[in-house]
Amino acid sequence: MELRHLRYFIAVADAGSLTVAAEQTLNTSQPSLSRQIRDLEQEVGTQLMTRGAQGIELTSAGKAFLDHARKALLQVDAATEAALRAAQLSQPTFALGFMSGAEIGLLPEVTRVLREEFSDIDIRLSSDYSPVLARALVRRKLDAAFIRQEEHLEDVVCTRVRTDPLVFAFPSDHRLSSQQAVAPEEVQNDEFCLPSKAAPVVRRTVLEYFNRAGVDLKPKYEVHNVVHAISMITSTRAVMLLPSYTKSYLPSTIATRPAKGEEPTVDLFIAYNKTNKSPILKFLLSSVGNWAARLR
Repeated sequence: MELRHLRYFIAVADAGSLTVAAEQTLNTSQPSLSRQIRDLEQEVGTQLMTRGAQGIELTSAGKAFLDHARKALLQVDAATEAALRAAQLSQPTFALGFMSGAEIGLLPEVTRVLREEFSDIDIRLSSDYSPVLARALVRRKLDAAFIRQEEHLEDVVCTRVRTDPLVFAFPSDHRLSSQQAVAPEEVQNDEFCLPSKAAPVVRRTVLEYFNRAGVDLKPKYEVHNVVHAISMITSTRAVMLLPSYTKSYLPSTIATRPAKGEEPTVDLFIAYNKTNKSPILKFLLSSVGNWAARLR
């Protein structure tokens, strides 16, 4: 059994189709991919998937094999990354991730703190969705990341550094801008923007806030990041909830107000892989509590 067999099997399972996986993911022919899957099943000793007019379905054996195949490839990625790091010991490096937008407040201080202690450090930065950064921590492609607490991440440890309330955001000339705070029922007839599924923690927090208030929220748009939120609020005059730290870089055309009732909040964590023994990581974890909470 070779690694390519695992990659092919995972691609087919994710696509639900041999043809789609062959053409869109693996850049190979469907007959060739079918042979590779048959070879894998012969090696394993049992059927892993069934083929029909609607695509493929995993057998019970296939579902069990899929979980272990994913973990095996994660371990290979982690081993590759560790080898590359070991080959670059001439200069200390630290790969750090931030949720898109969060780096505006955190990055200058993180950089200052690390470079005061490690003057020749090479800090490699990534900015992405929280789930993407979390998966990078599993693969050891990042040393640490400021993220939400994502679910089902083996070996990833999260330490809370602060809690941010969510605030209502809308055009500065909106009817709600004259109020000191906004209740959820006051926006149920407005066009509302909901965070996309790429930000599951914030999305879930927003929905739970409206559910607690008994408001049947019917969002019209989904937004993918703060820049997209600014664009949608400005162009459609929509309302949404954003983490309070975004207030410092929203344009003057957008107003924010606190949320009434049980305030919705999201936690910010510094996360890392528990197998990572980097002294730079150890120092960052020991110092983060002294400065992260005040940076909003």
